Amino acid sequence: MSVVVPVRDVETYVADALASLARNARRDFEFIVVDDGSVDRTGQIIEDFRDELPGLIVLRNETPVGLADARNQGVSLASGRYLTFMDGDDWLAPGYLADLVAAIERLGCDFVRVDHVQAEGRRRVIHRAPPAVRGVVLKPREHILPLSSRTMVDYPYAWAGIYRRDLGGLLTFPGHLHTAEDRPWIWRLHRRAASFAVVSLAGVFYRRMVAGSLTQVGDARQLHFFDAFDLVFADLERDAEEEFAAKAARTFCALLVHHLELGDRFSPELRARFEARGAQALRRLPAGLLAEAGSLGPERDAVLRKLLEER
Repeated sequence: MSVVVPVRDVETYVADALASLARNARRDFEFIVVDDGSVDRTGQIIEDFRDELPGLIVLRNETPVGLADARNQGVSLASGRYLTFMDGDDWLAPGYLADLVAAIERLGCDFVRVDHVQAEGRRRVIHRAPPAVRGVVLKPREHILPLSSRTMVDYPYAWAGIYRRDLGGLLTFPGHLHTAEDRPWIWRLHRRAASFAVVSLAGVFYRRMVAGSLTQVGDARQLHFFDAFDLVFADLERDAEEEFAAKAARTFCALLVHHLELGDRFSPELRARFEARGAQALRRLPAGLLAEAGSLGPERDAVLRKLLEER
């Protein structure tokens, strides 16, 4: 298996990440760390693990290319039969990677998704992948709907799973996106792959509320959220898959409200740009599609109405 780990300026956390990989190392595992233009001590700490982490491959970008392309670079170097991802501020439980490989080999499907542990300070909360059916091979397209329920396209985390590397282009990310790159990725994967399964394995510790992470930073990269869903809608239109359009619209609207509720992280100028993009995107959606997507509830519906009235 190949593990792709993009990192940038994570000197506070990268030793924990690499130490957890060392506790998972096997002779048939390789660890591809893409240092995407770090200017802190991240690169030096990675070098300190050369002897501790067998199978370590390091690629350094002098100029950052962004998370999506850093992942793509790692994928292009991978030689394993299987592929997984990890972020540089997260960590893995001992033995987790071996359990991942055992799961996909036992089930024989294209990819396997898993649960994860959200870590915020000392707090730990298990977040489960949506399907209740576990350890059974399923058809990915059948787990995009239903419309109003949380489904696999609402669980986009690339690092929460293992994938056959021969899925090829389905494992690459839209490189021009600097956030929300996993949204078009997960939609394409579930529309085009042949088989998948979910297993009850929670060995990824996803560190939340990290200063400098894209979930916390309110800069212009957040506008790529709109570009990400433009790709989702364009893919559905190109492939004439109208049956999924209302689900995409409902997910977009729910996430738009979420971003607006976190709008205090934006500067006034960026908030104005974000609201303008949001109103434009809503108006581009066919009225019938929004009606089919259904209500998000009184409070969230009110946020969307206000956005349209003011913009």
